[in-house]
Amino acid sequence: MACSKIFSGDLPELLNKILQYLHHDYKTLYSCILVNRLWCRLAISLLWEDPFSINFSKLPKNYNFMDIYLHNFPSHTLFDYPSFIKRLNLKEIGFSIRSWVHNKEGSIRSWVQNKESIKGTWQALFSLFIENEVNLHSLEILDYPEYEYCDVFELILQNSNFIRNVKNFTLDFDSCKIDDNITKFLTFLCSSCNLISSFYYIFPFPPYDNHPTIEKSLSKFINSQKNLNKILIGYNNFPLYHFLLSLKNSNCSNTLNTIIFYYIDFKNIIVLNEVFNQLNCLESIHFIYCESLDSKFVQQIINITKPFKLKSLLLDDDDFQIDSLELLLKKSGNYLEDFGIEVNIQSKQLLQQLFELIIKYCSKIKFLQLPDKLPDQNINLVFNLIENIKNNLNYLLITTYHDVDNFSSIILQNLGQILPFKLEYLNLNLAINGNDLEVFLINSQNTFIKKLLIRNIKKDDSEDIFPYIYIEEYIMKKKRVKYLAISDMFRGESEDLFSLKDKVKEFELYGIQVLEYLELYIDIDHLIKEIYL
Repeated sequence: MACSKIFSGDLPELLNKILQYLHHDYKTLYSCILVNRLWCRLAISLLWEDPFSINFSKLPKNYNFMDIYLHNFPSHTLFDYPSFIKRLNLKEIGFSIRSWVHNKEGSIRSWVQNKESIKGTWQALFSLFIENEVNLHSLEILDYPEYEYCDVFELILQNSNFIRNVKNFTLDFDSCKIDDNITKFLTFLCSSCNLISSFYYIFPFPPYDNHPTIEKSLSKFINSQKNLNKILIGYNNFPLYHFLLSLKNSNCSNTLNTIIFYYIDFKNIIVLNEVFNQLNCLESIHFIYCESLDSKFVQQIINITKPFKLKSLLLDDDDFQIDSLELLLKKSGNYLEDFGIEVNIQSKQLLQQLFELIIKYCSKIKFLQLPDKLPDQNINLVFNLIENIKNNLNYLLITTYHDVDNFSSIILQNLGQILPFKLEYLNLNLAINGNDLEVFLINSQNTFIKKLLIRNIKKDDSEDIFPYIYIEEYIMKKKRVKYLAISDMFRGESEDLFSLKDKVKEFELYGIQVLEYLELYIDIDHLIKEIYL
């Protein structure tokens, strides 16, 4: 009865909640708009919250949303499409605008003419959003060509209401120079946008002369916020000292629950325990590829009187001090959920000590990324580690670019029988032969893997490395995965299973969706988004 009421439109609130679960399943949402008027109205609003991020080639047809925005609006359209916008990522918008201008005006125009058209399109688009008084929740400003963004900044500066309700705010200037527009914009934010809950800030590299101005503006901005829950701060030359003090002296002491340090150098930072002791609501701390995690740094962590809830520790520097790392894990290892090693640690003894520390102190790891070079002596420690954390393990990444000591074969021969009963994500980037793959698939038959990625790096023409019979027998027919990506399937050639359309349809009959390897691949940016968002 309830189901029939949903379809007849009697329970729109319930239907809306159901459709929210399909928020990023654009193909299904597209189908929903064809059911009836109510379904159409609810699904359309979700589809148009962030159209610039949608890969429309995956939908039955292209929306041509840029045409609808700029050519058809405000003429006779069924919906007020601009009013649905909730998230704007300026980098994604830039890609869409450049593609749209190129398709409309072709390559016969000069670069200067196209440049002017691109600038004009930016201005027309943002004027449209501002005039329709959109209720924007997320604004992401990333590396930008100055000639494109300058008019956008001016429009926002002249219309403060446009960003008044922004909750998630990103400023990522990794590789671009901070000019007067940006410093003016940071100052403007302090008076016009004080409801931000998530703030993501990547400082420019290399450093520039206006550090003092940026430090002052950033501190003022943090002090102006009333509900700052999450912060990501990144890059080695970031002025960390003044930033940390601003956390201590702001509303953050009673609101901040997550802080992510991304490529930060903690050298000569001596206020950590003073600051962290003032943060009363902090539940999640993340060190991602940070430097100078030495004895001076760790001693400050030890001196913190409150629990130090370190959730992520990803290393890409083999110059760490094992004694200091042990003290850090002894203090916080019981909270650790994400652990990874990006760098090749040359010392076998150091690597062994590191794995032993993880086994000893860290039992709650959900995300594990192994280094891409592990000698035989350390492989058993890897298996021991997986055995110790399997009750919580959800994401496992095993990669090698050099098949040292038959590493790939040993992994595939032994990994299957120690996997947990369920994994969200498993990525095997190895030098694979068919026999080892069959052993792995047989031994892991009791494990359901939501997202399984297999990439073969072995360039051997002598055999069919991925006999399709194994994939069909142990993955397809047993329905052991939901999403599958396989790359380098055939000997001597780099090929993706996704390109074999007949096979893709065959997998779909068994409820398995085949995707491109790179589409399913999780890198550090994906991990950060999971934490940050």
